[in-house]
Amino acid sequence: MGPLPTQRATSGDVPSPSRQSAPGHVVARTSLPGNPLAPGAARRFVRAALADWTGLAVPAAATITDRAADDAVLLAAELVTNAVVHAGTNVELLFKLEDPDQGAPAALVLEVSDHHPGRTLRHQQRTADHEPDDDLDLDEYGRGLQLVAALAECWGITYRPGTKTVWARLPLEGWDACPVPGGEPAIQRGLRAAELLAPVPRRPVRDDEEWTGRGALSFLAEASDLLAGQLDEDLVAALAGQLLVPRLADWCAFWLEDAAGADGYQREGGGAPRLARVWHADESALEALRAVLEKEPPRMAEPPSPGPVVVAWPAPGDLRADAGDGTALAYRLVVGGHGLGTLLIGRRGVARVPDAVASLVEDFARRVALAIGAARRYARQVTISRVLQRGLLPSQVAQIPGVRSCVVYEPSDDGLAGGDFYDVFQAGPGARRWCFMLGDVQGSGPEAAVVTGLARPWLRLLAREDHADHEVGHVLDRLNRLLLDDATEAAETAASVVAEVVAEAADPLAAEAAAQEEETAGATALEPRPLPRFLSLLYGELVPLAPEDGGGARCTLACAGHPLPLLLRPDGTVAPAAVPQVLLGVVDDVGYESQTFHLAPGDTLLCVTDGVTERRSRSGRMFDDGDGLAAALAGCAGLPAREVADRIRRAVHGFGEAPVRDDLALLVLQAEAAPVPAQAARH
Repeated sequence: MGPLPTQRATSGDVPSPSRQSAPGHVVARTSLPGNPLAPGAARRFVRAALADWTGLAVPAAATITDRAADDAVLLAAELVTNAVVHAGTNVELLFKLEDPDQGAPAALVLEVSDHHPGRTLRHQQRTADHEPDDDLDLDEYGRGLQLVAALAECWGITYRPGTKTVWARLPLEGWDACPVPGGEPAIQRGLRAAELLAPVPRRPVRDDEEWTGRGALSFLAEASDLLAGQLDEDLVAALAGQLLVPRLADWCAFWLEDAAGADGYQREGGGAPRLARVWHADESALEALRAVLEKEPPRMAEPPSPGPVVVAWPAPGDLRADAGDGTALAYRLVVGGHGLGTLLIGRRGVARVPDAVASLVEDFARRVALAIGAARRYARQVTISRVLQRGLLPSQVAQIPGVRSCVVYEPSDDGLAGGDFYDVFQAGPGARRWCFMLGDVQGSGPEAAVVTGLARPWLRLLAREDHADHEVGHVLDRLNRLLLDDATEAAETAASVVAEVVAEAADPLAAEAAAQEEETAGATALEPRPLPRFLSLLYGELVPLAPEDGGGARCTLACAGHPLPLLLRPDGTVAPAAVPQVLLGVVDDVGYESQTFHLAPGDTLLCVTDGVTERRSRSGRMFDDGDGLAAALAGCAGLPAREVADRIRRAVHGFGEAPVRDDLALLVLQAEAAPVPAQAARH
């Protein structure tokens, strides 16, 4: 069984062009901004690539005719125009010259990728009001995919996580999409343009005997691999449509019900089903089909069952005149007895769908329903986690008189509450002390968030008690005892149950396997595992000083197992502002000590978590190896607090090629420089 076709393959089951160049193939790539200048840049890029290949005497380049070059330039402009207008993201353009292979002629291959897979490509008809003007005129929204279908031997749309790619293949021998005998070049172009606006749809050749035995199993296996791990229900519907059309059906549509699904989660928008995705083997009939189907969704019996139900064929008068009648089947998408939506498929020109195909689509619909249910559970988990995270972090950062502050906080997973936390607050109404903290709980995810939810409020309460500055370390002593106190286990037990529920929503299969493993060992599912309570923390207090006292602020801080804060002087010198001490929550007989220094006007204090210092490069080197953080901070001398924070953040992200995998947090405190006296300014 060959690879699954994409949205359309006009010459049999032709796979999407590979992004990996085979030996002897030449490839040119570029990235274009998602603005009106992109189509013109794409045309220039294709022309330049063709000229380079010809100048380098690439063997296959000798078969490139002027007509093939014109077609390649035209297709590049059309595909980029569609991507810019309908996606609006940056566009990746790949242009490849394929050598002849096993009797197949040399070919030019174009791939245009955007980063908004949720946006479908519309098929626009040209009107008198939308004539091409120049590179900046995108009012016509491109000539649509009709042009691609007419010029290319085969083309298609491929969805990957976060990316949508439209590809087209132009053979250099034995293919003439729009033959025009003789005539001047200008006349040829005009006649060809007229032809392109009325292409003849090509009906796919389908062999239903393929779906008996191993063919069906192979299809379902590939479908399961493609749908597994998709966390967006609309993307699941888009991928499922690619798999069905044109291989199993001439068209298909997905309705998704926005009411409470299998997870019981109520979505916005009420309970009316919405038409999430429509696919058609004939691109020119896609919009007409959508218009017909949007009028009324199929009505299915309750309670929902996954079997096929014959439904009325869409009104032929509203579709293409040559579409004809056929058979339409509806399948309920059911998980755990709850309906999530409906899949509708149609085949033209047949009185009934073969039993083998109907049964295969039923099995396929079950897999689609499971994927949609998993995507909805993930969406629910993300919502819960974001609500929790809003409660774990301060709603605002206090403004300290004479001290500018800036906070950068980036959790490793946008959908999960992290273990890093921060706060800047006044010790109490009318108090002259402002407190700041930056901490990191062992681990990440819900378990770390539980400990964060305990530690930050406790520290706020302890910090607001009246005490002298030299007792800052005493605040950490008391927090350490609270973390080790057996009385906190009752709160942890309840919190661990919440963490278990959130984790199960994120990965129900893994949670079920873990529960079975515990049951085999004699444990019950409700027995909470002990949560880690190790906590690194930097805690300090600032007391603003009057100009006659030197200005700036008096800073007292203590560091418990945390990356040491760095003090940047205006002359560019950098030094640690604290001494290392043991983590909180490890031993109960430790006494924490604090350090006091003058944060003079112009001085900058940088506090970070280990997501900054332990950021790794490809070679395994960490960002802070060889005092890398101090070197980066030294280059920030003279910058305001916000720019210091932004420069350090960019340095961390740029240190490694892979995305940052740990929570990242940093706090910058900068004493404002004393104003220059007016008399001194005149001199």
